[in-house]
Amino acid sequence: MGMWMVPLGRVLSAHGLAEIRAQAFTTSAVAALLSPLIFGAMADRHAAPVRVLRWLAASSAAGMALATLSISRGWAPSVVLILIQVYAVCAAPTGSIASTIVFARLRDSQRQFGPIRAVATIGWMCGCWVISAMGADSSPLAGYSGAIAWLTLAFFTYLLPSVPPPPSLGGVTWRERLGWDALALLRNPDHRVVFVTVALFSVPLAAFYPFAPQHLKQLGFDRTSAWMTLGQVTEVMAMITLAGLFASLRLKWIFVAGLSVGALRYALCALDARFWMLAGVTLHGLSFTLVFITAQIYLNERVDREWRARAQALMWLMSGGVGNLVGYLGSGFWLHASTSGGATHWGQFWGGLAGVMVLVLCYFIWAYHGQGGGLRRKASTPGDPSA
Repeated sequence: MGMWMVPLGRVLSAHGLAEIRAQAFTTSAVAALLSPLIFGAMADRHAAPVRVLRWLAASSAAGMALATLSISRGWAPSVVLILIQVYAVCAAPTGSIASTIVFARLRDSQRQFGPIRAVATIGWMCGCWVISAMGADSSPLAGYSGAIAWLTLAFFTYLLPSVPPPPSLGGVTWRERLGWDALALLRNPDHRVVFVTVALFSVPLAAFYPFAPQHLKQLGFDRTSAWMTLGQVTEVMAMITLAGLFASLRLKWIFVAGLSVGALRYALCALDARFWMLAGVTLHGLSFTLVFITAQIYLNERVDREWRARAQALMWLMSGGVGNLVGYLGSGFWLHASTSGGATHWGQFWGGLAGVMVLVLCYFIWAYHGQGGGLRRKASTPGDPSA
């Protein structure tokens, strides 16, 4: 994913497709609205999650290779977008499915998930380093390399022991097959606040990967894919120490810390200087971990086993779908509004996003109440307000 997402903007610009850059990133948001709940429901009821991940990874490899081929061959922008969308539909559910596979093998998710999830971040970093080492930050070679990585994942799933889905109780309706029954989780007030907060947090977050490399390039940095991995350094550190945070802090304050760091990150970027831009990029991983990974652990601990794949998929829909869709389109509009005379006013651009992040922080502090007792008691039903 790192081989594709981080250099994508520069690859499109280098091949005369800068005008579809915002739409290209939006495809992942559209895909997150369509596919995660369907495949989450499949993994909960119909097929082993490992098998679902295998076919999604193989399909993602094919989709990424075709999309990259269309870029390198100079095909029509509409065709390029369609192929990028096909890839995004295949790739969108893999994050929640992979998390479900991992959580199913953990005895203590609060203590164990952070370090394991950090390995995924290291993989993202390695992907970015490989791209920059090959000098492929604006080359289709980035996409072809990513396709090979997806295919490698597909073969690796054959080494994983398969865990079948829980036994189905009675007939399954079309609403359940499409995963729409997961929306019942929103009846729980705390669940609802967590889902909405993650979605709102994703709106300003969506501007980071399309536009931070562009800003770094203007500040004189080369090999921007490698520089962007500074955020993953703090991400790994935060994931390793997450268990200690759960032991000493209430869930509410971990979320508050993540949202606050998110606002600070963009405030530093708004200073429009080399050092402060790197500082903002570095804080990205800390903010991401304290919000997203905490939310994933929250859902695994508070939601019954037979709902967990759908709960993770619903979070991906709210963040990668609703949040990113609004964020990609909105940040593209905001960048245009912050540009005059061919020059981008980065202070205005990042400062506005920092203000949005502060509003999300205020909403969460006002709306979330929680149990006050950690993450030990699970909901007996999706909408149980006592959970």
